[in-house]
Amino acid sequence: MTDKKKKPAPSCASCEYEVPDKLCFSDQGRGNKGCPTVTRKEVLAEANGAYAAGDVKKFAYNASLQEAECYANRDQQPYIMQPCKTRIVETCEFALKMGYKRIGIAFCLGLAKEAKTVEEIFKGYGFEVVSVCCKAGNTSKDIIGISDDEKIFKGTDEAMCNPIFQAKALNHEKADFNILLGLCVGHDTLFFKFTDIPTTVLAVKDRVTGHNPLAAVYQADSYYKKIRNPDIKP
Repeated sequence: MTDKKKKPAPSCASCEYEVPDKLCFSDQGRGNKGCPTVTRKEVLAEANGAYAAGDVKKFAYNASLQEAECYANRDQQPYIMQPCKTRIVETCEFALKMGYKRIGIAFCLGLAKEAKTVEEIFKGYGFEVVSVCCKAGNTSKDIIGISDDEKIFKGTDEAMCNPIFQAKALNHEKADFNILLGLCVGHDTLFFKFTDIPTTVLAVKDRVTGHNPLAAVYQADSYYKKIRNPDIKP
């Protein structure tokens, strides 16, 4: 028998209220039928309780502090948001706040040039850097059952991306903080599953948009309209 009193699933993405009128933004705001601020109070209490742990509180505090520092001239009233720091600068500064010394970079071989620049930037901030590319280990795709027809370069013993090795290698090197750079969909998920280290993402893989996946989202009603119609074949 279906539980008629079951609360609706969280649906923040489809909330119809503008930001100033959202309950999550203002005590006087409103929430839609699937607003978790209203319907998931027990889960909220459990989550908020987790911040009492010293290491979690420090991490959350520095993340929030870094967020604020990414806007300039906050003393101006009325305040108009003025972003002033790039993601990579924000990442470096956050790692400094946390007292990290050793940075791990897990990157796609296709972004080797970018990874070199990222490494140089982190070293410039005084960090020690260890890095592992996705093809490290030269493990054949045969071990996961990929047939020749399913390879990118057919007729070769193609090396697979090995995010589990990347994660375990950086665990072994005792990195303090990991940076993901351009790992594929699914490979990044496996990395998160097997890493023991706090991890952030500098960039994700998008072969078509120059690793800017929001480009397609921003144009989902114009040039990239096809992504709303997956049944239409090229």
